[in-house]
Amino acid sequence: MNATEPRTPASAVWEPTRLGPLTLRNRIIKAATFEGVMPHGRVTDELVEFHAEVARGGAAMTTVAYCAVSPGGRVHRDTLVLDGPTGRHLRRLTDAVHDEGALAAAQIGHAGLVANQNSNRTRSLAPSTRISAPAMGVVKAATGRQLEQVARDFEVAARVAVDAGFDALEVHLGHNYLLSSFMSPNLNKRTDFYGGSVTARSRFPREVLERVRAAVGDAVAVTAKFNMADGVPRGLWLDQSLRIARLIQSDGCVDALQLTGGSSLLNGRYYFRGEVPMTEFITPQPKLVGLGLKVYGPHIFPTYPFEEAFFLPFARQFREALSMPLILLGGVNRLDTIRTALDEGFEFVGMARALLRDPYLPEKFRARQVTEGMCIHCNKCMPTIYTGTRCVVRDAIWENSGPTRPS
Repeated sequence: MNATEPRTPASAVWEPTRLGPLTLRNRIIKAATFEGVMPHGRVTDELVEFHAEVARGGAAMTTVAYCAVSPGGRVHRDTLVLDGPTGRHLRRLTDAVHDEGALAAAQIGHAGLVANQNSNRTRSLAPSTRISAPAMGVVKAATGRQLEQVARDFEVAARVAVDAGFDALEVHLGHNYLLSSFMSPNLNKRTDFYGGSVTARSRFPREVLERVRAAVGDAVAVTAKFNMADGVPRGLWLDQSLRIARLIQSDGCVDALQLTGGSSLLNGRYYFRGEVPMTEFITPQPKLVGLGLKVYGPHIFPTYPFEEAFFLPFARQFREALSMPLILLGGVNRLDTIRTALDEGFEFVGMARALLRDPYLPEKFRARQVTEGMCIHCNKCMPTIYTGTRCVVRDAIWENSGPTRPS
C-alpha cells in the first residue's frame, strides 16, 4: 500500500481502543516531554495544569515525564522521585486529568549514565564503568547487589504510581538511560549474567519489566519506551533490538512498546529532528559551559533534517516482526500520518512537540478544524526545560492575545 494514501477512515482515530486493561478514548497519546516545572522534585500547580490542559485538548492519555525510581536515578535534582509523599501529591494531577476525560501514565526509570551526579549529590550506576559527560564524571559498573536494589526500587515506584491514580506505567528502556544502556553493545561490557550475548544484555531490563508487572498486577497498563537504535557507532541497532523486542513479547509482561531511538548520553539529537537552537542552548548556561557549547556544539548536536514520522521506517520492521501492540513515535504532526499508522497496524501514536505547540490539536483534528499541527520543528522548546517546557511561538501568540489563552 502507498503510505500516502491511507485506507483507514478518519473515524477510526476516535474509536475507543483497548490498551491492556484500559480503554483509551482515541488513538493519540501525549508522549513524555520533561516538563521543567518541578523544582527540587516538587509537584507544582504548573505541572498539574500542564497535563490537565493536554487532557482538555483531547488526547486519550498524557504521560508524566521521567519519574525516577530513586534519588540516584534522577536526571538531576529537579526530577520527580516516585516515593510516598510525591505520590500523594501526584494524586492532584491524576484527578485533574481524569476530570477532563483522559487517562494518565507515569514514565518510570533510572537515568544511569545520564544522571547528573553533582546535581543529585549521589552516585549513579551503569552496566560498565565509563566516563559520562551528563553524569559529570565517572560512573561505576553496578554490582549484583546494587542491581537487585534497582529492581526493588522499580517495584516500589510502580506501586506508588498506582496508588497515586495513574492508569498506566511506561518503563523507560530508551535513550541509554540505565535499562537501555544494558541492551547496548557499546555501553555494556559485562562478562557476567547480564553481559555478552543479546539475550544476556537484555536480561536485566526484562527482569525489571517482569517485576513491575508482578508488583502492579493487571489493574493498570504497563508499557515500555524502547530503543530501536541508539544512533551512535557500535550502539544498539535493528539487528539486535528486534531480537530483544521479540524476547520482551514472549515474556508477556508489557501491553505495548513505544518505539523510539537515540542516546541522551551520546546523541540526543537523534530523536529531536530539525533545527538546532544553539543560541538558546548557550544563553542560560554558565559562561564556561556556554563557551564550550560554542566550540563543541556542532559536534555534540548533529543536525538531522526533520521528516514527518521520522521513526516510521524503523518502526515498520517491528510491526512486521511482532504481534503485540505498538505505539508509533517521532514527528507525528498530521492527521493523515495517524491514519497511515493505524492502516499499517500501529495501535496508537505518540505526539510530543506538536502538542507543546497546541495541546488542543487532537480535539481540532476530531472537529475537522485542521488536518495538521502548527509545530515548525524549530526545537526552541528544548532549552525551555530550564524554565518550564513550552513552545516559544505559542507563548508569543498568547502574550499578544489578551488575558485568555487561545484554545
